[in-house]
Amino acid sequence: MKTEIKLIDYLSTRRSIPAFQMGEPGPSKEEVEEMLTLASRVPDHGKLAPWRFIVYRGEERRRISEALAKIAMADKPDLSDEMVKVENTRLTRAPVVVAVVSRAAPHFKIPEWEQVMSAGAVCLNLVMAANAHGFASNWLTEWYAFDQRAYAILGVGEGEKVAGFIHIGTPTVPPTERPRPELSEIVTWVGDDA
Repeated sequence: MKTEIKLIDYLSTRRSIPAFQMGEPGPSKEEVEEMLTLASRVPDHGKLAPWRFIVYRGEERRRISEALAKIAMADKPDLSDEMVKVENTRLTRAPVVVAVVSRAAPHFKIPEWEQVMSAGAVCLNLVMAANAHGFASNWLTEWYAFDQRAYAILGVGEGEKVAGFIHIGTPTVPPTERPRPELSEIVTWVGDDA
C-alpha cells in the first residue's frame, strides 16, 4: 500500500490524522517491520541506537488501555463518563501503536541530549514511513508517556523514557490543515546577506 510522492510535495502537505480518526486496515507485521527499518535511519552520533520500539497490536492494546485507565481513575476518581471512555481506549484508537522508547544515558563521548534528539528523529521518521506506506499516523505522548507507574504495563524498562507513541492506521476522514507559524515569528537571520 505504498504511496509514490516527491519528498518536497509530501513535506509541504504533511499532516497528522488524530488517532481517534483512524481505523482498519492497519499495517501488516511485514509493513510495520519495513516502517521500523526506515525509522531507524536517523542521525545517531556514535551508532548507539539509543532507542527501541514496542509494537502494540491486536487485543493486547485493549488490556493495556484498561490497565492504564485504572491508574487514571485512581488519580482522578471523579472522571466524567466521557473521560473514562477516553482512558479505556488509549491504545485502541488506531490498529497499531508503536512506542519509541529512549534509552539515552550518560556516555563518555556522546552527550545525552544528542541521544534524546535521535529518539525524536526516530519518531518523525516513523510518522513519515507510515505515510509513505499509505497509512495515517499521529505522534502522541499523553500522560502515560511520563508516568513511571504506567511503564511496567507498557513494557518500558528501568532508565528508559517514552519519546512518543506513534498511532498508525487508515484515515476515516480527510486530513485538515491547521495554522502554521509565520517564518517571521520563528526565524532569526544572522550574517551579512540576511
